[in-house]
Amino acid sequence: MKGQGQQPLVLAFDVAGLGCSVAVAAGDSVLCAERIATLHGQAEALLPMVDAAMRNAGLPSSALDLIATTIGPGSFTGIRVGLAAARGIALASGARLTGMTGFEAVFAALPALDGFLLVALESRREDLYIQLFDRTCGPLGDAIAAMPEILPDVIGKTVGGAPLLVAGDAAPRAGAALSRRPATMVLENSAPDAVGVLRAALRRWRCAELIDEPRPFYLRPPGVTISSAQRRPNPPGP
Repeated sequence: MKGQGQQPLVLAFDVAGLGCSVAVAAGDSVLCAERIATLHGQAEALLPMVDAAMRNAGLPSSALDLIATTIGPGSFTGIRVGLAAARGIALASGARLTGMTGFEAVFAALPALDGFLLVALESRREDLYIQLFDRTCGPLGDAIAAMPEILPDVIGKTVGGAPLLVAGDAAPRAGAALSRRPATMVLENSAPDAVGVLRAALRRWRCAELIDEPRPFYLRPPGVTISSAQRRPNPPGP
């Protein structure tokens, strides 16, 4: 380990959602964290932000032990850009590489208290990306894409009327759909970000559960597909 003692030096970032964020840390001690909220341009913003964060933290890339990035769900371009940047930095620095979902990043950023957590992430469409957690134990099921109107039924079948915290960048939309449900609280300004990615990565590091070959995590196919004409094989030549 390059970091001193048992504190890994970590670079974490998120470009899959509605912003671009970067964090550098020595274990749980965050040395530098930056975030910009933007719907577009994350690809152009990421590497300059990484460079600035590393400079502000006073670390060369060769000192890093771990690179962590979000793998989705979210922007297809953002997911691919984040993974490509993470792989490149890991290769150049010799650091390990891992990936976290946006759901894990939101979950890890919150204190481990009793109760249930619904993480709702924006799909930029009518539906939401959701995953339900027990705040002390972790996920209660797989992540899904769901229309807001079915949330009361989905939540009711799993946790009944128990108190529920709703977080994530789509928390206001999910909270509105659950407005008639008692004991439901919406946490504002709880979008996935690099600090949450960092916390999630550290949990896995300490439990020796890192995913060393992260792959994109999509909950729907791309919005742009190959037409049937393009898929049709070329006719044989004369």
